[in-house]
Amino acid sequence: MSKVFVNIGLSLDGYMAPEGMTMGKPEFKNWGAKWGAMMAWLMGQQYFRENVLKFGPGGETGPVNDLVRSTFERIGANIMGKRMFDQGEVAWPEEAPFHTSVYVLTHEPREPWVRPGGTTFYFVNDGPQRALELAREAAGSRDIRIAGGADVIQQYLSLGVVDELEIALAPVLFGAGRRLFEHLREPAPQFRIDRVLDGPAATHVRYVRQ
Repeated sequence: MSKVFVNIGLSLDGYMAPEGMTMGKPEFKNWGAKWGAMMAWLMGQQYFRENVLKFGPGGETGPVNDLVRSTFERIGANIMGKRMFDQGEVAWPEEAPFHTSVYVLTHEPREPWVRPGGTTFYFVNDGPQRALELAREAAGSRDIRIAGGADVIQQYLSLGVVDELEIALAPVLFGAGRRLFEHLREPAPQFRIDRVLDGPAATHVRYVRQ
């Protein structure tokens, strides 16, 4: 059976996104520089540049690049929240960087949005469990990534369906923003450390549900 996993970057003080993050205004509260510092480890990786961003050949190789490849190759479907989609809709290139079906949790009805390169956004009005059912159907034997934002990840953690957390912990401090681990139901899910990979710009930790 396919697994449900979270794969995200995280600041040293536990934030997924800096305060004031609004696409089109990267200077607002300096969020663009903060987010860029947190995700710098990813932007230079060969697999991400060539296969996700479609920037052409080039980029860093090595253990972190291999980790990025294995993560993206396992994804059969993505789930995200409306806030993440709204920001991405104005910022993603025409060939959106998912190349799978993407299920967007929203209260607003909308027809599917088909993009070049294999990405289709489906808008789910029936809650996170229904989105997960649809994602499982689409993913087949591959895995389902809960892409974000923080509130959506928290919903799936509270439902107890997240099998793995893959966190790239970057040595940057945001001071404020959207925290990953808030508003979780009790009892909170329990995880164990499965793997640690030290990179030059982030420490990559995989946690597996006990």
